[in-house]
Amino acid sequence: MERGAVTRCPELFAQCFGDQPVLLVADERTWQVAGQAVHDGLRSQGSRLAEPLVFPGSPTLYASLDNARTIATAIREADQASGAVVVPVAVGAGTLNDLVKLAAQETDRRYAVVGTAASMDGYTGAGAPISDHGVKVTLNCVAPQVVIFDLDVAAAAPKSMMASGYGDLSAKIPGGADWLLADAVGVEPLHQEAWQLVQSGVRSALSRPEALAAGEPEAYQGLVDGLVLSGLAMQVYGGTRPASGAEHYFSHIWELSHLGAEHDPPLSHGAKVAIGTLAMLAFYERFLARDVAALDVDAAIARWPQWEQVEADIRRTFEGPLAEHAVKETKVKYLDPQQLRSRLARLVEGWPLTRRLLVEQLVPAREFQHMLRLAGAPSRPEDIGLTSQDVRATFPKAMYYRSRYTVLDVAREAGWFEELVEETFAPGVLWD
Repeated sequence: MERGAVTRCPELFAQCFGDQPVLLVADERTWQVAGQAVHDGLRSQGSRLAEPLVFPGSPTLYASLDNARTIATAIREADQASGAVVVPVAVGAGTLNDLVKLAAQETDRRYAVVGTAASMDGYTGAGAPISDHGVKVTLNCVAPQVVIFDLDVAAAAPKSMMASGYGDLSAKIPGGADWLLADAVGVEPLHQEAWQLVQSGVRSALSRPEALAAGEPEAYQGLVDGLVLSGLAMQVYGGTRPASGAEHYFSHIWELSHLGAEHDPPLSHGAKVAIGTLAMLAFYERFLARDVAALDVDAAIARWPQWEQVEADIRRTFEGPLAEHAVKETKVKYLDPQQLRSRLARLVEGWPLTRRLLVEQLVPAREFQHMLRLAGAPSRPEDIGLTSQDVRATFPKAMYYRSRYTVLDVAREAGWFEELVEETFAPGVLWD
């Protein structure tokens, strides 16, 4: 990760892959900004090159299983043509990286990526978010063996891509708070190495929104570091918990409803995550205003619904494949009354320490909204084509969408969920 890093591709590929042939995968846009330079540099050093696979620049490439299979087919054909195991190299950002990552998994090999925009945290991760049959799923894959990130290329990318990365990285703030809560009640203990990889640099990486918006390459070092370390943390942990919480489910749900899909390029993942993060920070403020230590556990148990009631509510909330998905995910985290009593008692007992950790972790919603605005990222629902009521209606869907335990589950188990959502969207809180 440095200025001019594209020129180091021949050296780094030779060091890691020897004389294996290289298959560059790009689209017309990323080929122009970096792919051609990578290709020419490798050719000048005598590297073996398969015929590049360059997708059209428009319409924007979509992260689907079909496109990943197209790349896997090209890899196998290049193997046969060269008589050797080809190294696929993604030249691009989120979608191209995810597609090549999945194709590398399917063809049983590692890959490399030349990043062209500081737009998301998946470069170094071992998972790939892919849409399949109407559901957004994260598939386990292989992580890249080599990541090359040219800060000059990143700084020259469309500012909307930087804003997307800014939104994606900011999710580590409420996502980290969700993990603190899951740890506090014994659902998912903190992994200290993964936690440090993600959280140690998030605040500094987000601290220069104006410089990022101005395209200063030096300012991109912190943002790129934060995004890359986030992916490494997911590798260390073996999952996405270090990098995401409930805020990401807002984005996934909106993506599956094709929000912004009519644009070219489509509305980015990070743009939607930014608004999901803003919503969760506002929700956390209302949650922390409650006296959890004084929670009436008996009353919460008395209000706790039977599973049949929960399933019926999920099916009223979702339609089609998403309903089946949400039923399956929520069933995993559903508790019987005795289990719920034990969990709530643990939450109440440890609340003084947990609350202190949450306050240290979180950022006031209005402060974060200002930072988003300075970075040129979406800072209001209207910026991504939604209303505050649309965001409000997504809260129950986000609660049911995944089995991962978040503050939304804590609020539901305490019997406060509907009230806290109502308070989050009260006049004067954030959305005016």
